[in-house]
Amino acid sequence: MNPGAVSGACGVTGALLVAGCTSDAGKSVLVAGLCRMLARRGVSVAPFKAQNMSNNSVVTLDGGEIGRAQALQARACGLEPSVRFNPVLLKPGSDRTSQLVVRGHAVAQVSASSYIEHRQALREVVAAELASLREDYDVVICEGAGSPAEINLRATDLANMGLATAASLPVIVVGDIDRGGVLAHLFGTVAVLSPEDQEFIKGFVINKFRGDPALLDPGLVQLESLTGRRTFGGVPYCEDLWLDAEDSLGTVADAPVGRPRPPLGEQWLRVAAIRLPRISNTTDVEALACEPGVSVHWVTEPSRLTDADLVVVPGTKATLSDLQWLRRTGLADALVSRVNADLPVLGICGGYQMLGRTVTDTVESSSGRVEGLGLLDLDVEFHSEKVLARVSGSSPLFDVGDVTGYEIHHGRVVRNGDAPLLRDANGEAEGSVRGSVLGSHWHGMLESDGFRRHLLRWAADRAGRGGFEVAADTSVGAMREQQLDLLADLVENNVDVDAVLEIIERGIDV
Repeated sequence: MNPGAVSGACGVTGALLVAGCTSDAGKSVLVAGLCRMLARRGVSVAPFKAQNMSNNSVVTLDGGEIGRAQALQARACGLEPSVRFNPVLLKPGSDRTSQLVVRGHAVAQVSASSYIEHRQALREVVAAELASLREDYDVVICEGAGSPAEINLRATDLANMGLATAASLPVIVVGDIDRGGVLAHLFGTVAVLSPEDQEFIKGFVINKFRGDPALLDPGLVQLESLTGRRTFGGVPYCEDLWLDAEDSLGTVADAPVGRPRPPLGEQWLRVAAIRLPRISNTTDVEALACEPGVSVHWVTEPSRLTDADLVVVPGTKATLSDLQWLRRTGLADALVSRVNADLPVLGICGGYQMLGRTVTDTVESSSGRVEGLGLLDLDVEFHSEKVLARVSGSSPLFDVGDVTGYEIHHGRVVRNGDAPLLRDANGEAEGSVRGSVLGSHWHGMLESDGFRRHLLRWAADRAGRGGFEVAADTSVGAMREQQLDLLADLVENNVDVDAVLEIIERGIDV
């Protein structure tokens, strides 16, 4: 099926909720694919996720933060990220508490029980933002959270059937066949819902399908007989598809990041990214994995640092807790040994803070002043007001301009005795350079193609990888656009788009 094949597609209006049998079932991917497909057809479309739980976030033009997945979906629509697309964001700082972000700004620390106190106000926020989007765009594709089958949470639900019933949204449920038992997942999701909620479920989509579709057809016929709802298609598993992770669930220890491509030169460059317990903005290292000959792996134990050419300490939602974990696991000692051997280390945001001399935190924790790893001459103090900013500047270390990124952090540098890694657009110093150790609060700087190339050359030189060659033409932005188009093609060619558009147009009356 080609773009524009549906008669009158450009005139479609309405909204749809994509729910999932489980977390990571493929909701974000399907929403992004539908958004891109509609945008390519000339439809004015926007994404919406009422409530997200993720430490992967980005800063928007309107000065707030939203989940990374919604930023990618906005890109699929041809839009800049906005707090309107994800008005409620929960950022876990521990197993029991999360930072509550409303319309892009932190408003409270909540537990599972105290979150309930905010539910009515949050419902009003969600309803207002969705209504506003539906006024401004022809189509809004909404993404659920977790699963609508979590009936224990139905009373406080903002993002699944609670949203569908409040806004009269038709619902498609997506299931991941890779997990096994997908037909049971789809049937069970509908079966546990109340009869009132079941009325909003209009059909199913299967994600990551492989093999002969004919083998699945008898099961789909039975599923339709049991539920009265059809399956609109199966988005196939695609080796070449690689999109930003919604949250840290995708950061599995020892797993490669992305799809490593063969080196241009004689040698690979090996990158070890430390998989912190409360890791945030894992997507920072994905830009490195876009490069040919760069192999990036998540690691959780010290031996994996010994043969790495570059070690990255990423961001975290719990700096001091994760610093303790580094010490407890022996990774802190391994980092110190690396630096003593003059081997490259890069710290980003919370990882940058850990590399300094002291961190004083009375905001995220009650730890007060704690000694850092002492690999940078840096003192950090946490403030209650979070820094949220899009940034741009240059790197004096690499003599390269056009470096962009964003900041999301409570910690402020109160003393820095090292040379700056970056300078912002106003000439203010940012980050640190101390021998083989680099660090900065800027997320996203590695997506700046020129800066990334210089950093990789620097790391290769320091690590003695003379046979590694940096590609001259890798563009992270262009690769993301290609991935979104590939995803839209998969949706176009494997989902009954006519039927989905009819559901969007006719709503719950289909």
